[in-house]
Amino acid sequence: MPGQPSGARRPLDLRKRTRAGESIIQLLLKGAGAVSVLTTVGIVVVLVYDAFVFFRRPEPTFLEFFTGTTWQPQILRFGIFPLLNATLLTSVIGMTVALPIGLMIAIFLSEYASPRLRGILKPVLEVLAGIPTVVYGFFALGFMTPLLKNLFGKDTVEIFNVASAGIVIGILIIPLISSMSEDALSAVPRALREAAYGMGATRLETAVRVVLPAAISGIAAAVIVAMSRAVGETMVVAIAAGAGPRNFGDWGQATGGLNFLNPFKAAETMTGHIVRISGGDLSYDTIDYDSIFAIAFLLFIITLILNIISQWIVRRFREEY
Repeated sequence: MPGQPSGARRPLDLRKRTRAGESIIQLLLKGAGAVSVLTTVGIVVVLVYDAFVFFRRPEPTFLEFFTGTTWQPQILRFGIFPLLNATLLTSVIGMTVALPIGLMIAIFLSEYASPRLRGILKPVLEVLAGIPTVVYGFFALGFMTPLLKNLFGKDTVEIFNVASAGIVIGILIIPLISSMSEDALSAVPRALREAAYGMGATRLETAVRVVLPAAISGIAAAVIVAMSRAVGETMVVAIAAGAGPRNFGDWGQATGGLNFLNPFKAAETMTGHIVRISGGDLSYDTIDYDSIFAIAFLLFIITLILNIISQWIVRRFREEY
């Protein structure tokens, strides 16, 4: 510029510049997000519509669907309790197996394992998560069921039973709990551990009484996500749990002797029932066909509630350091 001393710097141009590469990447990310949202909305719309078609029929009523204790479409009995009971029973058994083992693995990886050992064990756990669930199903049928028969007696344990399926589901979700819990434990500041050591606490006391409570929100979220995974598991229960609902007739018969809680008898879960009857033999727009979507919609509601609880726990008990 005229009159400007030689060697003076030009003012910086801070205006936003358009870069073709960044614009393309942003467009692709927005497109991927839009596809994800639209896919989720489409799934929900289909479930709601087809479930509405099912409940619009004169039988069963909405109340009969949720309170009935017999699922037998041939005589228009659509009580969801037998399928829901088997689903919750396998999930509880799976969580009983996976929760203590997963937490112990997470504590070991976070507090005891060296960086080199941690780098070896975590990928091994991820391999377990990558095994196809159909393999787990045949493992439950071919290994876990004979093992339970030897332990509890051949007359007590049926070939297809809830216990073997639940135990294998627990093995399946161990990597999920251990990985997410280990991430939550590792996020706890080192200063808390050093303060506990300075007060004379042992490594175990520090892990259980200091680090674990500090990471409780992340651990609780891991547990609920694992519960959602157990509820939605399909192939293990379809192969090992049984191919028919455990009907009870009426509530008096259902509660007699607490037979509906017996883990060593066969029972069909909601996901197992969907797999069994949706093999292509059902005609479109039949009541059996529509019942699949009613069951799927209930599964969706259960999973949604679990995820809402997970988000609430994270917000309620999250610690910021």
